[in-house]
Amino acid sequence: MKFIKKILKYLLILIFVLVGYLFIVTVISYIPVNSNPKAVDKNTKIPVYILTNGVHTDIVVPIKNEYYDWSKKVSISDTKAKDSLMNFVAFGWGDKGFYLDTPTWADLKASTALKAVSGFNTTAMHVTFYKDLKENKSCVKFFINPEDYIKLTTYIEASFQQKDNHFIKIETDAVYGNNDVFYDAFGHYSLFYTCNSWANQALKAANQKAALWTITDTGIFRQYQ
Repeated sequence: MKFIKKILKYLLILIFVLVGYLFIVTVISYIPVNSNPKAVDKNTKIPVYILTNGVHTDIVVPIKNEYYDWSKKVSISDTKAKDSLMNFVAFGWGDKGFYLDTPTWADLKASTALKAVSGFNTTAMHVTFYKDLKENKSCVKFFINPEDYIKLTTYIEASFQQKDNHFIKIETDAVYGNNDVFYDAFGHYSLFYTCNSWANQALKAANQKAALWTITDTGIFRQYQ
């Protein structure tokens, strides 16, 4: 009987902690930062997109402009299609094991999920190339100034591991389509810092609208409604 009471006690504590965690992350995600970004000069404005699949947020930027040439760092030739007629590149940071071992939600294992939220893991950058993007609820477009764009590229680049000034491609067949590739990244994914937290930090680094802190894509997209 005492053993059962102890188990129930620990379960109640666990439930209380989880409920408290969910309450805190939800409330904080409603707190905006950079609500009024600088006015954008129409002659130098740069398009940026935030893109979600319903769970995960990507930051999408031009492959090349006068301020940064991503083609020198991420190669379309590393993709299956090797399609050179691409205009945009999307960056999505996340848990390496989750990325490589879970091509679809049907492939998700409890062990993979637990490792992903533990914080004791390695991470990867999922890079996807696009010819164009269509604006909708899952794809929001906005414009930023060159100085803020440079801050954004600096943040994204710093998330990649590099060797001899080149991003380190992950040799795997576990890609999601014909126009994507994985690279090794810095950092640790956890229950408190997710793929969406990374994207939110990217927006904050570039002085763009973002949540004070979020682990979900809704915390980001809410700021752009």
